[in-house]
Amino acid sequence: MSGAVGFDLDMTLVDSRPGIRAAYRELTARTGVFVDADLAVSRLGPPLRTELGEWFPPADVEAAVTTYRGLYPDYAITPSVPTPGALEALSAVRAAGLRVVVVTSKLGRLARLHLDHLSMRADELAGDLFAEGKASALVEHGVRYYVGDHTADMVAARTAGIPGIGVATGPCSEAELREAGAAYLLPDLTGFPALLGEIAVGSSPAAG
Repeated sequence: MSGAVGFDLDMTLVDSRPGIRAAYRELTARTGVFVDADLAVSRLGPPLRTELGEWFPPADVEAAVTTYRGLYPDYAITPSVPTPGALEALSAVRAAGLRVVVVTSKLGRLARLHLDHLSMRADELAGDLFAEGKASALVEHGVRYYVGDHTADMVAARTAGIPGIGVATGPCSEAELREAGAAYLLPDLTGFPALLGEIAVGSSPAAG
């Protein structure tokens, strides 16, 4: 096999909810604008501006984005942990002779902080991309399969013309991921090494 396997970041490789919750709470403290941190972390996936647009007036969203990103390194990195099976999944990719490519809606430099903190090595990292916008990076980096927890990740895979592997560790259920076009479904990444082995010997895609 040649090429790469692509992974989303938040709730695919990294359970970033504890840190993002802390960052949102600090954003509320700094700005005086209430952000329901628990609600916000229950729907991770779309770009930051989308979430902040739910809480801040349109004219204040860009300033809120800047403030939040300034807080992120101090509040969001240390509390975050790998999702179940994430480190083993990355090892399985390399054992298969493939590269690891992370494609995320998070700003690249902030995504890199997560990867470095958790000792997750990515051969390529593309940030600030969502849904169809991820497809160009997937194609550019020779990604053969894209693993994600959000329906938008399955849209990205479909747009890039590659199979999407849905993991139900984020806000979207297996049924929603299947409806969005997932070729394969996993409850979490603990089953990924076995699935990759099946793919490597030519199993045909089968959702479920």
